[in-house]
Amino acid sequence: MEMNGEIYRVAGPVVTVTGIKPKMYDVVKVGHEGLMGEVIRIEGEKATVQVYEDTSGIKPGEPVENTGMPLSVELGPGLLESIYDGIQRPLEVLQQKMGDFIERGVTANGLTREKKWEFTPTVSKGDSVKGGDIIGVVQETPNLEHKIMVPPRKSGTVEDIKSGKFVVDETVCVLSDGSELSLMQKWPVRGPRPVGKKLSPTRPLVTGQRILDGMFPVAKGGTAAIPGPFGSGKTVTQQQLAKWSDTDIVVYIGCGERGNEMADVLNEFPELEDPKTGRPLMERTVLIANTSNMPVAAREASVYTGITIAEYYRDMGYDVSLMADSTSRWAEAMREISSRLEEMPGEEGYPAYLSARLSEFYERAGAVHSLAGLDGSITVIGAVSPPGGDFSEPVTQNTLRIVKVFWALDAKLSQKRHFPAINWLTSYSLYNDRLAGWFTENVGSDWNELRDNAMDILQEEAELQEIVQLVGSDALPEDQQLTLEIARMLREYFLQQNAFHPVDTFCPFDRQYKLLKSVSTFGEKATEKMENGVPITKIMEMKSKDELAKVKYEEDFDAALEAIMAKMDEEFTQIGGN
Repeated sequence: MEMNGEIYRVAGPVVTVTGIKPKMYDVVKVGHEGLMGEVIRIEGEKATVQVYEDTSGIKPGEPVENTGMPLSVELGPGLLESIYDGIQRPLEVLQQKMGDFIERGVTANGLTREKKWEFTPTVSKGDSVKGGDIIGVVQETPNLEHKIMVPPRKSGTVEDIKSGKFVVDETVCVLSDGSELSLMQKWPVRGPRPVGKKLSPTRPLVTGQRILDGMFPVAKGGTAAIPGPFGSGKTVTQQQLAKWSDTDIVVYIGCGERGNEMADVLNEFPELEDPKTGRPLMERTVLIANTSNMPVAAREASVYTGITIAEYYRDMGYDVSLMADSTSRWAEAMREISSRLEEMPGEEGYPAYLSARLSEFYERAGAVHSLAGLDGSITVIGAVSPPGGDFSEPVTQNTLRIVKVFWALDAKLSQKRHFPAINWLTSYSLYNDRLAGWFTENVGSDWNELRDNAMDILQEEAELQEIVQLVGSDALPEDQQLTLEIARMLREYFLQQNAFHPVDTFCPFDRQYKLLKSVSTFGEKATEKMENGVPITKIMEMKSKDELAKVKYEEDFDAALEAIMAKMDEEFTQIGGN
């Protein structure tokens, strides 16, 4: 394999080189500055490279060096609390080297070589180990134990094992074949890490967001998409999920988002408190920042870098949630590179392999039994930014074919200040049936029935709205007027949630159940009274139903709800009926 060649042609981030005989996806260093790139096409003597940095100023004839290695990430202690760019260069380290603007051709190790970690072995000399087995542990953060694993393709007998303080690249274990294992391993980002077996997801990802948990739940190890137009609340929803979802690790990929949005995330996340431990949320978070003004090719890499880090923690038996914000920008990077390669365009100029690439990414989610026999999961939640909020465009449509949960953000709801602005009529979850047993066992025996009834009422309301706009609600029969009132209560009391309120920002399942049950109880009693001749106007005047709106903001939720329900019973008794 020839390692050195020269540039033949430059077209933006796509560079054609000659004189090297690489394999597909080899990493090469382009030009005098050694810009990092990846081989994406080989034709005879020529190889096409996508460069992860700005190529302005480089010219034909400059040298190219082939590293002979695929694009890989360093996996080991020190990943958590880090902020990387799309190719795992730590941004804080680069900032210390050169200030706020990254120069071209710079490289930095993904994991620091300065910090020493306390390694405690869990195997002894003479033990037989195979790929994925745990040989020891490192306390990475106060609440997370980092398990040091044998790389997936290695196995043997332990010849020597050390304990004490080590830098990530120091040898801590020697196998019988002479293989030296350190605290760190490298893995090519485009290949999924192997697992023992994939499991069927049976537990929900608890997010504390009522419309997500209650109406459209996602399973741990599942896939979800949040498409929505500009300003509809994608980023706030993603941040709520990162903050409150009951996973051990959060990987947040800012893929091609605006610089100011990403700056907000980078400033806010280190200050957020993890509600479970009271410590900084960053202690269980890896951030990958790849803004829209960074080179496009690095966007494509950032998604793979993020999912590889997520798979590494999953193999330790942890539950990981991965937020990709936004996969549309990733697809746009693919479209730009595809057009520079002069490939035949597909729909709206996207490459023909768009759906294959999207499914390759989402398929890496899942609940698994790892090689070490531990159960872990990766839940992938991808934001999609369709131009003009048009859900019929290719990225949204191809994503919907792959994911099982669709949380559709609606600009009209956000204009009405209804947040989260998730449209309950167009959203869906295909996990409802699979998770029904868990809800019955852990939330309430009638939970699934309550949720289905609530959805029926909301759909009936949507059908009645057309008549209401023509003739007004007073012209409707009394039973339909009651349906509209119950639907309003469901929308305003249950579906609306304030992400910035200290109590309402997170709603545990027992509260969700009691809140939904109280609205349902009101509906049943009101229907019964109407059937017994009580006019709708008397029911509408009840004070307790309006007081129910405030209960979700009460710290002592149970006592407040009990008092309101007692008052409701009293009012129903007073309004009579046979």
